[in-house]
Amino acid sequence: MVRIIFFRILSVIIFGIMYLFTAVMVLIGLPFIFLGRNRIVSTMMRFWAKGIFFILGKKIIVEGTENISDNLHFILVANHSSLFDIIAIVSLIPDLSWFGHERLLNIPVFRRVLLLTDYIAMKKTSHKNTREMISQLITKSKRRNIAIFPEGTRTLDGKINDFYRGFIILLRASSTINILPLTLNGFYSLKPKNRSFIDFNAKLQITIHPPYTRESLIDRSDREIAEIIKGTIESSLINGVNHYDMESVTENYNSIKA
Repeated sequence: MVRIIFFRILSVIIFGIMYLFTAVMVLIGLPFIFLGRNRIVSTMMRFWAKGIFFILGKKIIVEGTENISDNLHFILVANHSSLFDIIAIVSLIPDLSWFGHERLLNIPVFRRVLLLTDYIAMKKTSHKNTREMISQLITKSKRRNIAIFPEGTRTLDGKINDFYRGFIILLRASSTINILPLTLNGFYSLKPKNRSFIDFNAKLQITIHPPYTRESLIDRSDREIAEIIKGTIESSLINGVNHYDMESVTENYNSIKA
């Protein structure tokens, strides 16, 4: 009980510092945005994201960095459990165009940060909005890598929810794009959607899995693709429910790649 009270008080202070730091970084970055200095903006985004975790006093352990290369064109697909998920991925791979909920653009200051990432807002479902969003995704995927949380929202219990088809539609619409699965560990413990304070004892880890080529997936059904990618992400989920057996996932992956 004492620890929870301490974490609640400390969280208020830390959130205040993070918002101030974010506001300063946005103000510094605005001139470079208007001048089109994308490389500088990308560097600043990564510095900002790493700065957030420095303020939190957290170090992220990263595995599988060898699975990213400069010439890899991909859709990054990850599990989603915390508001710190995007920041963690930006600290690792800053040059991404994000696809996520429109309501995130209503958060003061953070809205500016999302716009720096060439954010694509997921609007209320309708035929017109869906067609518009897919068109934006296809256009931006030609020049940038795309990041998507296919669950659509943060988990409320630590489990990985069912995947929506958005990333699969984009996979089928592009002739060159691959799928890069990421597993985020510890972020649900750090700050889930249904808890107001930060757990400063959380241990954070990111696993970057080998990418799936378009050719290895394109002939499979949407359901099969979703299950394969979800299974890969779950294979490295620590203390996760619906945990896949690692050997079966590895065997499945190798059979696809063969």
